[in-house]
Amino acid sequence: MELEPGPIVSTTQRLQRRILERFPDSSLGTQVAQRVVEVAQDARRQAADLARPHYFLRGATWLLVLSIPVMLGLMVTKIGLHLDIKDLEEFVPFVQAAVESFIFLGAGILFLMTLENRLKRARVLRAARELRGLAHLVDMHQLDKDPVYVIDGGPTTESSPKRTMTAFELNRYFDYCCELLSLLGKLAALYSENLDDPVAVSAVDEVESLTTGLSRKIWQKSMMLPRASG
Repeated sequence: MELEPGPIVSTTQRLQRRILERFPDSSLGTQVAQRVVEVAQDARRQAADLARPHYFLRGATWLLVLSIPVMLGLMVTKIGLHLDIKDLEEFVPFVQAAVESFIFLGAGILFLMTLENRLKRARVLRAARELRGLAHLVDMHQLDKDPVYVIDGGPTTESSPKRTMTAFELNRYFDYCCELLSLLGKLAALYSENLDDPVAVSAVDEVESLTTGLSRKIWQKSMMLPRASG
């Protein structure tokens, strides 16, 4: 089964609404989640483009491939069917030039055959960089959210962040961060859905590993919150 970009986009939009309804003044909803929505919408368009063949490049490749028999025919015509060339000194440079032409043609065919995949790979790598950046941005928003303060309280300092959330609100905040990270991982997988390229797949796997690791760290913090109600 393949990932469907439509449900991922709608889930991202719904998550942003949930964050804004719970924390209307939080930049997690107004900025981070908004950016994730935009990235999800862009990923839907790019995933469709990545799945679509590049007909121009493929046509140019086949044109070069089909030019090989034409060149062979011209060579035979040039040499002559009866091979009546008497002077070897004239024949050898001609063969050398023909071989160099075939090598150049083969290099052009190889370049065009790999160009489509390399162009798509570059797009996936750019998207993976942005998704990694967003994942770290989500993590930054929860760094100063300390469940220990909600559980045990304690004195604050002049530089301490304002902590006004209840245990329930903090738990919801952690959940929203984990959901954002999970969606970022799904968006990364969406890019490699129809691209069989080891470099692109490796970049996507790194994003998924990063979001999973950050979610695990946030989950460990949220597991401390039930003590507050006790």
